[in-house]
Amino acid sequence: MAPARDTPFRSADMSMVQLYISNEIGREVVNALGELGLVQFRDLNGELSAFQRAFTQDIRRLDNVERQLRFFHAQMEKAGIPLRKLDLDVDTLAAPTTSDIDELAERSQSLEQRVSSLNDSYETLKKREVELTEWRWVLREAGGFFDRAHGSVDEIRASTDNDDAPLLQDVEHNNTGPEVERSFSGMNIGFVAGVIARDRVAPFERILWRTLRGNLYMNQAEIPEPLIDPTTNEAVSKNVFVIFAHGKEILNKIRKISESMGAEVYTVDENSDLRRDQVHEVNARLNDVQHVLRNTQQTLEAELTQIARSLAAWMVLVGKEKAVYNTLNNFSYDRARRTLIAEAWCPTHDLPLIRSTLQDVTNRAGLSVPSIINEIRTNKTPPTYLKTNKFTEAFQTIVNAYGTATYQEVNPAIPVIVTFPFLFAVMFGDFGHACIMLSASLAMIYWEKPLKKVTFELFAMVYYGRYIALVMSLFSLYTGLIYNDAFSKSMTLFDSQWQWNVTAGWREGQPLTAVLKDPNYRYPFGIDWRWHGTENDLLFSNSYKMKMSIILGWAHMTYSLCFAYINARHFKKPIDIWGNFVPGMIFFQSIFGYLVVCIIYKWTVEWPGQQGPGLLNMLIYMFLQPGTLDKQLYKGQAGIQVFLLLFAVVQVPVLLFLKPFYLRWEHNRARSKGYRGIGEQSRVSALDADDEGDNGHAGNGRHSDVSDGEGVAMIAQDLDERGEHEEFEFSEVMIHQIIHTIEFCLNCVSHTASYLRLWALSLAHQQLSAVLWSMTMGPALKMNGVVGAIALVVTFTAFFCLSCIILIVMEGVSAMLHSLRLAWVESFSKFAEFGGWPFVPFSFKLLIEESEDLADYLG
Repeated sequence: MAPARDTPFRSADMSMVQLYISNEIGREVVNALGELGLVQFRDLNGELSAFQRAFTQDIRRLDNVERQLRFFHAQMEKAGIPLRKLDLDVDTLAAPTTSDIDELAERSQSLEQRVSSLNDSYETLKKREVELTEWRWVLREAGGFFDRAHGSVDEIRASTDNDDAPLLQDVEHNNTGPEVERSFSGMNIGFVAGVIARDRVAPFERILWRTLRGNLYMNQAEIPEPLIDPTTNEAVSKNVFVIFAHGKEILNKIRKISESMGAEVYTVDENSDLRRDQVHEVNARLNDVQHVLRNTQQTLEAELTQIARSLAAWMVLVGKEKAVYNTLNNFSYDRARRTLIAEAWCPTHDLPLIRSTLQDVTNRAGLSVPSIINEIRTNKTPPTYLKTNKFTEAFQTIVNAYGTATYQEVNPAIPVIVTFPFLFAVMFGDFGHACIMLSASLAMIYWEKPLKKVTFELFAMVYYGRYIALVMSLFSLYTGLIYNDAFSKSMTLFDSQWQWNVTAGWREGQPLTAVLKDPNYRYPFGIDWRWHGTENDLLFSNSYKMKMSIILGWAHMTYSLCFAYINARHFKKPIDIWGNFVPGMIFFQSIFGYLVVCIIYKWTVEWPGQQGPGLLNMLIYMFLQPGTLDKQLYKGQAGIQVFLLLFAVVQVPVLLFLKPFYLRWEHNRARSKGYRGIGEQSRVSALDADDEGDNGHAGNGRHSDVSDGEGVAMIAQDLDERGEHEEFEFSEVMIHQIIHTIEFCLNCVSHTASYLRLWALSLAHQQLSAVLWSMTMGPALKMNGVVGAIALVVTFTAFFCLSCIILIVMEGVSAMLHSLRLAWVESFSKFAEFGGWPFVPFSFKLLIEESEDLADYLG
């Protein structure tokens, strides 16, 4: 019999399957199933460590290839070479063969060696270029110092006037340049020249001064151009220094201090002719190094540019291949038959597609032995697989953020598609703001593909929920028309049913009252625009929206309770219907259903010359003083309220005791027919295939037919969602039911009150919109002339920007969160257990979407 078609109303029917695959095509089969994305494999080698598994060496080899590819990417970013990103919507990648992967591994190895060699050569040459550049600056600055010494040695003598600096005291004032050099040699004065980072000059001077006690003369000059540090590839500002001192020991000490401070010391000849030759030599060597450096850089960039064309595709292929081998490590291997054995969950409806895929792989490989897939029975609870499309995906995501639905229970996302945006619209209802939101959502849907590539995280979240924004804006258009509210102003779409009662002798400034034009005429749609701007507008809208919130909350929770009945019918748990649903529904409707009926009845009755009875006081007296009325709403009200209260109170013991005592009775009846608890000898469950009894069959062979014990299966399913039978404990069941009853009764009150947020946020949104209009557009519309036109442009800009930022974005997010809370807490708690675990199939598409390593390579 063909399986039923999967629907979004429930999770898909799942099957546990066992696959027997020839070892020769194991990789190809997993590749094909990864493209399908319909199979979740179980780990059959849980007792083995990662290093003991069969395909660990292949994974390590691919890890090395992946490391090499990341190295190429880092070198490309360093060189500023753009990466050709892969667009999977346009580019298709054929599944590679093992020879293709081997070729890629060899090619990446050779490319890594070549790029590393070129990179090392480039860094070495770059370092040599920096050294030669620094040497050239040292020669230039030191030469300038000696050239300046030709004219005068006053600068040098200035440092010898102090007794603490006796260096060069014997140098005469009238010495010329060559004489200065000869004086240096005769007095055993040497010098150290080099380059040091500019930020280290001050501590360098202090250390030298304290170490040598002032027996030195130091001259320094800034290098005007920043030099590139080859190790960090950052620009560094440096200074040239020349230090004169007595004796070789002091000069050696200066060199050691310079090296410890990170300075580079260079050789400079004292003779001007030799120094000139040094400059020419350094310039020539620098030109040669720069020429070789340019060639090396061009070669390296050419290699990286070539790699950039295919790097993204290589990363995706390697990522897929690693996932394939990680999956193969979950398989067990039958050495005698050279067969891989796998167990997996898959949708029952997609089993024919999986079988045909396996057959196609076998046919392409030319094997005579087919791959076998068998559906096996298990007592494990299947994963929850809820199929989505582009429209329902975002709604399903916000439901899954709360929890994973239990297998086969009603999918909470189905009602959320309507109720979540509608409750949002009740709080957000403004026709003008809804038009702006609708335009933004339609733009994101129309330019879906180009906007998909935007990586800004905040926008990506909004883009992901574009269809939620679309439905929210459509419902907001409707509620905006109902409230007759557009940017806090009313829309005169139809004739009003009210007219101002202008009496004789009325003067401007006096209050006016409105009367009905025609008692038989009703405003066709929404709230009459005459209410806007009246003194009692807020009083009227408060009363209307507060009662509307109670009615919407009652309807929302009532249909949620109905889903509990549908779940109980589907899981064949009649005790949940009679022990939870029926008394719970009676309790809820006897109190809050009655309140909603009274609200509607009060709306339908005219109360001329008097105010109708207060429904809040009525509800309070119904509990605190049964039979007492503050003001009568209808005839026989007191008796009906007493009856409903007693009817609701009677349901509490039914909620408390019916299900636990029924389960105990069912358990005792099952034991009398042969059922035993864990640790006892006999066993009835036909689902425990893992436990073998006599003759290799489940249990001990007695009472294997469980058709007479329907309660046994019900008990097992009710007590253990994972399918593993547990011994019945009446105390645990009773405690659970007491908690459920107390929680349900209290939640009926608190959850109904929680829907008053619909009234509060709707009022807040309306008043904020009115305040913004009165502070911006209102005053500008009263101005005339050129000043009025300028003011109108300025205030409209401010009005539009503030409306988008505060009233649409901030207020919209607030209303969305409150609507989400009503779905998560007030609705889901009535029927959803959220005791499932998600179906996470082996899928290349999911792998690529969720992989952070591949995100940089995809367009």
